[in-house]
Amino acid sequence: MSRGLSFSSLPKVLYVVPALLALSLTLGGCDEITAQQVESAPIRPVLVTPVHYAPQVAERSFVGTIRPRIESDLGFRVAGKVSRRLVEVGARVQAGQALALLDEADLKLQAEQAEAELRAATGVLAQAAAAETRTKELQQKGYSTDAQLDHAKAADDEARARLNRAQRSVELTQNSLSYATLVADAPGVVTATLIESGQVLSAGQAAIRVARLAQKEAVVAIPETLLGRAKSGEARVSIWSKPDKHYVAKLRELAPSADPTTRTYLAKFSMPDAGDEVQLGMTATVVLSNPASERVARLPLSALFDQGDGPSLYVADGKTGSVTLKRVTVKAYESNDVLISGGVKEGAEVVAVGVQKLDPDQKVRVVSSLSF
Repeated sequence: MSRGLSFSSLPKVLYVVPALLALSLTLGGCDEITAQQVESAPIRPVLVTPVHYAPQVAERSFVGTIRPRIESDLGFRVAGKVSRRLVEVGARVQAGQALALLDEADLKLQAEQAEAELRAATGVLAQAAAAETRTKELQQKGYSTDAQLDHAKAADDEARARLNRAQRSVELTQNSLSYATLVADAPGVVTATLIESGQVLSAGQAAIRVARLAQKEAVVAIPETLLGRAKSGEARVSIWSKPDKHYVAKLRELAPSADPTTRTYLAKFSMPDAGDEVQLGMTATVVLSNPASERVARLPLSALFDQGDGPSLYVADGKTGSVTLKRVTVKAYESNDVLISGGVKEGAEVVAVGVQKLDPDQKVRVVSSLSF
């Protein structure tokens, strides 16, 4: 029996071959129709949101006040009656500038008395020195005893001590006379005047309050839950009059105990870069951030696309109207948001809603941008 095709099976082959040719032509026509449909598909409008990376731990801000690093109550070092006050509140002073004056009448009398004592002591010393010299000469000639010589030496020593005491007294009275003028010990601004002309003051009593302008700081109240961030985190300060300008701040002092009323801790942040535009008493905002916190981008959960290949985002190009599917690294999921740590660049515009209906080859048109 022959293994080739028989005449009885030949008609079946003739029917099958045309059927296969027709099926292939039909499939080829479907491919052409699909390509035409993609090319003629309408441009889809999309809503996008920009990608912005920020520390995962949110920054905390506190309202504070600009205060001077050093604010001193200056007072006279001697007692007396105020004759004149030379400055007012708000006046800028320089080092060595006179702030107030005392009546110098009594101080001048004390100085004159000390000078008289000095002249008297000088005369007594001259007499004692001459007596010692004469006694020594007589003792060498045998006309004076050793006891008389010792007495003359003691008198000379006492006269010298009296002269030294008189000299110191003159210096003290001169210093006291100079203390009658209250001067500023550093550049600053007068924040309070506590005396008036005619007032009698005791030595050391507060008279003029001066704040130094060289060092300024922001004073804020910190809750106990953020004490760790205040100690180890980064801080920056901005003033309300210029909110766009930020100043580097460093924690200088933190209260050891909480305020009994507010239960907060007083913190003082130094501002080494603060200039004259930062005035004392201005309202400031102190922002605390954690440098160890990972930077993540917060996006709406509806922007995430995943069909089993991993979480991805559609990045839209507003100029070309194209979208690109980008794999991303998800840091955490929240109720309505997703936190990503990488995969898309800063500032990229990702499609926020309707990502399940997009195709990488589809053209889009950005109609709105959603700030998130």
